[in-house]
Amino acid sequence: MSEGTLKKLKLTAYEDVKFKNKVSDGEFTALINPETYSLNYKIEYNDKQGSGTSALESKFDKIVPPELEIQFVFDGTGAVSGTQNNSNDNSVIGEIQKFKDLLIKYNGDQHRPNFIQIAWGTLLFKGTLVNLSFEYKLFKPDGSPLRATAKTSFKGSVESDLRAAQENNSSPDLTHLRTVKAGDTLPLMAYRVYGDPKYYLEVAKYNNITNFRALKTGQKLFFPPLEKQR
Repeated sequence: MSEGTLKKLKLTAYEDVKFKNKVSDGEFTALINPETYSLNYKIEYNDKQGSGTSALESKFDKIVPPELEIQFVFDGTGAVSGTQNNSNDNSVIGEIQKFKDLLIKYNGDQHRPNFIQIAWGTLLFKGTLVNLSFEYKLFKPDGSPLRATAKTSFKGSVESDLRAAQENNSSPDLTHLRTVKAGDTLPLMAYRVYGDPKYYLEVAKYNNITNFRALKTGQKLFFPPLEKQR
């Protein structure tokens, strides 16, 4: 039974954190799909102990952006389907240089390296490179490398409006994006976000809504940071 067409892992470079402006020639397709990759999540706490207390209470501080660790293989022996002819002494070096330019070359317009999107199967990761190291394993008689492995780690980076929607908590100090569903009212949505329906007028004003009773299913609304009223 056919399992479908083989899809290769692809890296795409962008100039901006919203991942809208692609870098010219800013794509790299993996020669061999990875055997494994790891996604690491971390929660940080404030462990400062108050003066005069005998116990330490860990208070939530923040959720650190996830990190992705993944390896890439470069091969110039011709043993792997899709590799360049091994008569080309620079086959591996050329691919490695293209890979490095994509990840760590300084973007003069943005004054920083590129933002990177990694897509493969169910994986869609957006972030920036944190670490990159190469291990060379096989060489020609003249010392030119024929095979190399690149170990990479990336830190996640999500555009601010998407981040607010993903966090989906009830703190009033974040801007939240919500989609109106059937049966939703503005006071009800304000209650879900802020824990109190009385903020609906501020939300209506923020979204330029003149008739808060006429919400449309599918409409996008922003719930801004608000100071709680006592």
